[in-house]
Amino acid sequence: MKKLVAVLALILAWGVKSRAQDKAPLRLVQTVSFAGVSRHWDHMGADVQGNRLFATSEEDAVLEVLDLHTNKKIQTITGLKGPHNVLPFPQMNKIFVTDGEGSELKIYNYKTLQLVAHTPLSIDADPIVYDPATKYFYIVNGGRAAHTPYCLISVVDSVTGKKLEDIKLDTNRLESMALEKSSQRLFVNMATANAIGVVDRQKRALIATWPITAGVENVPMQYDESTHRLFVATRKPSRLVVVNTDTGKEVTSLPTADSVDDLAYDPVLHRLYVPGGNLGGAVGAVTVIQQKDADHYEVLANIPTKPGARNALLVPELNKYYVSTSTKAPQAAEILVFDVVP
Repeated sequence: MKKLVAVLALILAWGVKSRAQDKAPLRLVQTVSFAGVSRHWDHMGADVQGNRLFATSEEDAVLEVLDLHTNKKIQTITGLKGPHNVLPFPQMNKIFVTDGEGSELKIYNYKTLQLVAHTPLSIDADPIVYDPATKYFYIVNGGRAAHTPYCLISVVDSVTGKKLEDIKLDTNRLESMALEKSSQRLFVNMATANAIGVVDRQKRALIATWPITAGVENVPMQYDESTHRLFVATRKPSRLVVVNTDTGKEVTSLPTADSVDDLAYDPVLHRLYVPGGNLGGAVGAVTVIQQKDADHYEVLANIPTKPGARNALLVPELNKYYVSTSTKAPQAAEILVFDVVP
């Protein structure tokens, strides 16, 4: 009788655990291992039309290309010095990569992946956003690596590849940006100043700064233009900060995973995905936050990953979330593939 009760208890516990796992907002479905290779991953880019995932490795200076359906490696692109961001544009037949140590924007042929052009910039070219109305890129470069007390946001014409102008901001570290389509505003994380900078894209000048008080070292950023809410992740302490872009004031903040370097917002499910994990730490996780309305948010789950897993990419067209795990030898680098669970 006791044995039967124990078995029934185990079955019940397994059922509860299974239901809890089923309700998790992310479900791990595959681990892609790069055997014998260590990587210090940075950002990723998805080419849904061409069925490719691009992952930059800044210290190893390569661009890995994977098949989006099988997640198998297609090619490793070399000849870079420190790639950070990658943006595929099939309609232009181009792929754009910010090469930080190379001090330039590299332009590749969309189909052949051959380097076809480059736009000179300052060292540490990294964050990049695209304005579809003008077909201009805004690219952060310079600052700490250039040993200057200021950074540049370079305006580059994506059609011609020509740099049009540099917007100078008097701070030596700029991070992620977000573009407001309904106005001329461009938001940028001023990490050293612990503030958000507001740039007028038409005037090409800084017009306001909004202080961040919930934490310091504000790095990744996303924007929900429908609610006029800007999302910023800080590292010390690790928090998601919500800012009202009508007032420039903080609305709320929530705890997240550590050492976050990427941030994704899903406007359909109204969720935020915040990946974190120090390379030398013991754990890694993705904090999933539900947006209830413009001013109210709730942590749904902290999904376990691995140390060094602080870069990720949401591909809503496929309901997939990719998390890259930076490693040190002899541990092999990985990319974790999750299904997004509504």
